[in-house]
Amino acid sequence: MDKIAVLVPCYNEEKTIAKVVRDARKILPEAVVYVYDNNSTDCTAEIAKAEGAVVRKEYMQGKGNVIRRMFREIEASCYIMVDGDDTYPMEFAPEMVDRVLFHNADMVVGDRLSSTYFEENKRPFHNMGNSLVRASINRLFACEVKDIMTGFRAFSYGFVKTFPVLSKGFEIETEMTIHAVYNHMQIDNVIVEYRDRPEGSESKLNTYSDGFKVLGTIFRLYRDYKPFGFFSFLALFLSVIAAAFFVPVFLEYMKTGLVLKFPTLIVCGFVMMAAIQSFFAGLILSNMALKNRRDFEYRFTLVVEKEKRRQTDEGEKD
Repeated sequence: MDKIAVLVPCYNEEKTIAKVVRDARKILPEAVVYVYDNNSTDCTAEIAKAEGAVVRKEYMQGKGNVIRRMFREIEASCYIMVDGDDTYPMEFAPEMVDRVLFHNADMVVGDRLSSTYFEENKRPFHNMGNSLVRASINRLFACEVKDIMTGFRAFSYGFVKTFPVLSKGFEIETEMTIHAVYNHMQIDNVIVEYRDRPEGSESKLNTYSDGFKVLGTIFRLYRDYKPFGFFSFLALFLSVIAAAFFVPVFLEYMKTGLVLKFPTLIVCGFVMMAAIQSFFAGLILSNMALKNRRDFEYRFTLVVEKEKRRQTDEGEKD
């Protein structure tokens, strides 16, 4: 088992991967650098191996699939995840490791948005998207995470071994953040510098399609993790629609004593029934989510105790 593992998911990063691996080995000499090649068509894997990284393959395309493979295969006390495009200076990694190993952090977020991101990033829609995602999650989940989409993070053993990776692509960072927030894990923010990709290096992130996937992930996870809030809002929305169409029918009845729009009245009744069903569905699913959280706390405790026993055994051997 490694003390520190540096995880680098890669797809066609031959122009930058050598520097990323060299910087990681220089800044964290005690770490093992793992480069997971995701079907690159260039020399990414060969260059990473020549620089001293442990190179492995993930054949299912997508960053989420790569991270799932990494988290399953690698055992370490602290994990550093960094992109292979050399946009994150590794000089900030020791502070992130320190937060995990000595300050009980479960996830450390490399915060670009409080530093140089908006000056360095030349893609305005990416800037707007990052701000929108951050504001949405902080508002919906009542948290203070500074950078939701950053690819520079540190994790504890407990987080890695209990995080269910469901996403396939770039929305994985959003999923990680919401999972940590919902389960009351300790999240620390470390402000890091950001530099745009060097000339000739192209981003694999599609501004529009991946942006909609991220928003869809937020919607899905809010529904799954906060069902009472989600379905209560839906119930309120349906109730307002039912009331808006019912009021004219009721006023007409009060004036004439006749109901002239029976189809409207019937539709109003069905919409209000749907609102009531949504409200009670939220109550039921909320209780199920609470049970899932209890089960997660139990599993998380078992994983943490396993890690502590391993550290104790290694200390006795030394």
